[in-house]
Amino acid sequence: MSSTKFIFVTGGVLSGLGKGIACSSVGLLLQPQGFRVSFLKLDPYLNVDPGTMSPFQHGEVFVTDDGAETDLDLGNYERFSGVTMTRANNSTSGRIYQIVIERERRGDYLGKTVQVIPHVTNEIKKTILGAVGSAEFLIVEVGGTVGDIESLPFLEAIRQISQENRGNCVFVHLTLVPYLSSSGELKTKPTQHSVRELREIGLQPDILLCRVDRALPQEIKDKIALFCNLPAEAVIAAPNVKNIYEVPLRFHEEGLGEIILRRLGLLYRGENLAPWYNLVETMANFSQTVTIGIVGKYVELGDSYKSLAEALLHGGLPHNIGVNLEWIESEDLNPNNLGSKLSHLDGILVPGGFGSRGIAGKIRAIEYARTQQIPFFGICLGFQCAVIEYARNVCGLDADSAEFNPNSPSRVIYKLRELRGVDDLGGNMRLGAYDCELEVGSLAMQIYGEQKISERHRHRYEFNREFEEVLTKAGLIISGQSPDRDFIEIIELSREVHPWFLGCQFHPEFKSRPLAPHPVFVSFIQATIDYKNIPF
Repeated sequence: MSSTKFIFVTGGVLSGLGKGIACSSVGLLLQPQGFRVSFLKLDPYLNVDPGTMSPFQHGEVFVTDDGAETDLDLGNYERFSGVTMTRANNSTSGRIYQIVIERERRGDYLGKTVQVIPHVTNEIKKTILGAVGSAEFLIVEVGGTVGDIESLPFLEAIRQISQENRGNCVFVHLTLVPYLSSSGELKTKPTQHSVRELREIGLQPDILLCRVDRALPQEIKDKIALFCNLPAEAVIAAPNVKNIYEVPLRFHEEGLGEIILRRLGLLYRGENLAPWYNLVETMANFSQTVTIGIVGKYVELGDSYKSLAEALLHGGLPHNIGVNLEWIESEDLNPNNLGSKLSHLDGILVPGGFGSRGIAGKIRAIEYARTQQIPFFGICLGFQCAVIEYARNVCGLDADSAEFNPNSPSRVIYKLRELRGVDDLGGNMRLGAYDCELEVGSLAMQIYGEQKISERHRHRYEFNREFEEVLTKAGLIISGQSPDRDFIEIIELSREVHPWFLGCQFHPEFKSRPLAPHPVFVSFIQATIDYKNIPF
């Protein structure tokens, strides 16, 4: 029997209600009580991980230090709690079934009939317990919606854990209380039906988080409590907010942290959320803003660049500056509209991605930023496109990436396997944290304030060092390299020729926090302030 406390968060009525933010907020409320928290996201889809899924389907892939490609909610967990996630903090039905089938093929089940119960549910339970580590509270988010066939093994597994850990589990259910304009009233029936489905499979929620677009009157809370078999104080409003960082504060004001601890028989000591209140207050009262154009290829779905968008907002906080994000579809950029789409921007950022679609637009945007002296930041694919643009337009090379044109005579970007002989389908990406050494006197070193850094990667193409000499002679500065000098990690231009031009092969956005903004984003926003000439 584990002494760890488990908080299981499920969702009902429809997907997209914000279970990830709810879990992150619960963790944030528990930390000031002195508790160590961790998280686990259980996704019901059959993909082994989201690494091969389209950003349009799934949003961004969040990468951990240990190289796991995970659900974007792990980014929310890290940003709210500051706890570093690992591959143990995310699992899927695909991974669970893969493990079970591999064991069956090895004969580990000794000829038994392999079934969802107990074999699949036992593996899910093992995954949950394996995510505990040193945490005193494990907050488990069950993806999908109650009633989905895919979610049933996970719900059965957490039911079993609650029986094996009586008194150490709390069930939180996130549901929807919609407003029906035709009758002018909030409707509780969807919540009632959702809870009924939970109870039919043996799970009674202890707390309901009710998503609403307006105030949730006490009489509605009382009605929900009566029909869903829980005290009225455990029916908590989860209203729409302008800023996701307000969510834990709204939960705190409704007593969520105290209710959870009391349900577990633990002493409530009060929460010191002053830093979080100050953060939200600052973000609500910016007197000045800068506008950053994000030239990407997945801009139709904002979650495709979730960590990036948050990191840019974080970068403005030390300057007390708001950051407006303008999403620009790179396929739409052509020589005739560059000025109209980019000239009003205070900074241009080209983010990561895969494939050749939209590359011409990205390269045009980079050339525009370079020649018009607009602060430019390239991340991963943006770094690679910056190298290609410089090689073409400054060095005069017929340059390209092996990803886009393998027959190019000047492949300034090429595949990792060409350097290391890695050709296995699952081994041709650089994933997770890698060290980088910075050049003394460079912009990169000025930003970080130290010579050796560690950042997270997710890519399979690299800077081709065969072209290093011609590029550096033409003014491109290599300011960050791997310690073994195999990989180029950061390129920049001299401040004498451009106010702020930097590209990095890694993804610094994954390590930015609202209370600890990443230094590269802080520096980039400072450059946009200088460019806009905002007085202080």
